Amino acid sequence: MFFRRFFASAPEAKVAREVYSLIVAKARQPFFYAKLGVPDTVDGRFDMIALHAILVIGRLAKAGAPARGLSQRLFDAMFADMDRSLREMGVGDLSVGKKVRTMAEVFYGRAKAYGEAISRNDMAALERALARNIFPDGFEAASVSALAAYVNAAARLLAERTDKEIVAGELSFPEPESFATP
Repeated sequence: MFFRRFFASAPEAKVAREVYSLIVAKARQPFFYAKLGVPDTVDGRFDMIALHAILVIGRLAKAGAPARGLSQRLFDAMFADMDRSLREMGVGDLSVGKKVRTMAEVFYGRAKAYGEAISRNDMAALERALARNIFPDGFEAASVSALAAYVNAAARLLAERTDKEIVAGELSFPEPESFATP
């Protein structure tokens, strides 16, 4: 029984790793940092990874029971990567757990704020949440609007996928450059 459960979940774990890799690749696009002014810092990069993961996990939640395992594995992959990254940056072993817990709390707070704004199709609330969380040291309104438009388009693109496609990890994000400010 143990081996059956272990091997039965191997494809799900593979899909979670692939989806997380896609999230990281999209979140690291230079456009966000160079053109929109997202801080190119550890916090800024975390915020962009979290934003993309929140979009995917939000879509997985709508796919019902078959997606719960993938959603959890995606969350686990993200925070295992955060743990590894903190250790590589030299954060001491005794501090890593506390920092990862704080990051998880931040993630849940952002997920609530972004999810509520997206579900209500409230662009003003989404812009406020993005400004507060991703641009804490100031921002240009056009950059926040462009990022909110990107997030809204990404949520719509994910919503267009069938549950079966989402659970199989068949998803994509829009190209952020198409949301460039003049």
